[in-house]
Amino acid sequence: MLREDEKLPFTAHLDELRSRLIKSFIAVGVGFLLCYGFKEQLFEILVYPLIRVMPEGGKLIFTGIPEAFFTYLKVAFLSGIILASPVLLYQFWMFVAPGLYHKERHLLGPVIAITSFFFIGGALFGYFVVFPSGFKFLLGFGTDYIRTLPSMREYLNFATKLLFIFGLLFELPVVLTCLAWLGIISADYLKRNRKYAVLLAFLVAAFLTPDVVSMILMALPLMLLYEISIFSARLLARRKAAADASPKTD
Repeated sequence: MLREDEKLPFTAHLDELRSRLIKSFIAVGVGFLLCYGFKEQLFEILVYPLIRVMPEGGKLIFTGIPEAFFTYLKVAFLSGIILASPVLLYQFWMFVAPGLYHKERHLLGPVIAITSFFFIGGALFGYFVVFPSGFKFLLGFGTDYIRTLPSMREYLNFATKLLFIFGLLFELPVVLTCLAWLGIISADYLKRNRKYAVLLAFLVAAFLTPDVVSMILMALPLMLLYEISIFSARLLARRKAAADASPKTD
């Protein structure tokens, strides 16, 4: 067992990294194989927000002969990564933990859990709240002589990009809290710039959503996340002040 002040040689770090990567690739491969058996069901879940607002008899199409096959492969691969994410996070933790101090190890675990929570929450918010209203608005441009025929590949690329963006947007409290912990910003700074944050939230929402309803539904959670960031920064400042004021023992 290495002490905190001992260092592994560079070649040992490379061997450790290779071992962790191999285990991660195996986990993703197993997840892919398991998910490929349910590829149709997984794609139906992903496409459900669009199907429920499509006109009666509306269907997705594929315009190339191998398009459906490769779309299912991508769905299974992405689902396999999600299924293997606990293993991936564990391998990441086991690789970086030996290089951290005891206090940093206690912080990294909660940070990973909170980051995952907000990312998944953002993706679920996009899927359940923004997708239905947004797709309904976009499909409204169809007419008697203009028929909507979305393809499988186009929908998968569009949906996964949006879900990823929503997940990243919901990382706002984590990012701002980390900046506060580093001393770059403070709770007072965030409060003073709240009006600019509200404006930015609506601008981002307007850019990502196609209609006013979806824009409001997107902007309101961003504003709430900003308020959570202020609360987290204030709580962090209080804990730092309490730690500085406590008597230090040799």
